[in-house]
Amino acid sequence: MTDPTSIDIEDDTSELDLLPIPVLQPNPSRLRLAMLLVIAVYPLITTLLYILTPLTDGWAVWHRTLLIAPIMVGSIVFLVSPTIQKHFGWYVARLPRPVRREG
Repeated sequence: MTDPTSIDIEDDTSELDLLPIPVLQPNPSRLRLAMLLVIAVYPLITTLLYILTPLTDGWAVWHRTLLIAPIMVGSIVFLVSPTIQKHFGWYVARLPRPVRREG
């Protein structure tokens, strides 16, 4: 009689032979990301310059840059890049476009 708490492991593992599931590894495109960033950042920089140029008339270029750079970096890090990743991450990663489910 066998002990019900003991487990008999046989050498036959044919039931456990499973085929590996292929994983689709994304290969992000830096060119695509750069293109999307330029499309998103150009209007942002242009608008910022139109707003700040009259207010900083007579300032040296490095003063304007000192003011604009933190605004641009913050907007890219916290607004532009997450938005691109959320809506166009599939495009940058060279993956098929996801199907949107409604309902």
